[in-house]
Amino acid sequence: MPELSRFFGIIITMYFNEHNPPHFHVEYNGMQAQFDLIQGVFIKGILPPRESRLVLAWYEIHKDELLAMWDTKEFKKIEPLS
Repeated sequence: MPELSRFFGIIITMYFNEHNPPHFHVEYNGMQAQFDLIQGVFIKGILPPRESRLVLAWYEIHKDELLAMWDTKEFKKIEPLS
């Protein structure tokens, strides 16, 4: 699973041959979660509230890039949240 970004101990990844709805995976301190790419909402898993807010802030900045990657299956690194 390609790593798209890493910041504040949060690792963002995406499977390119995965099921709908379009989503990305998040890992933090042994916890895992999934977020919907279209609506920008938590789908499943567990993540502390602070880290969930950071992921959603990052998502809002990079939403178009993420959707394009899901559609084209072309992997690239995305700037971390700073």
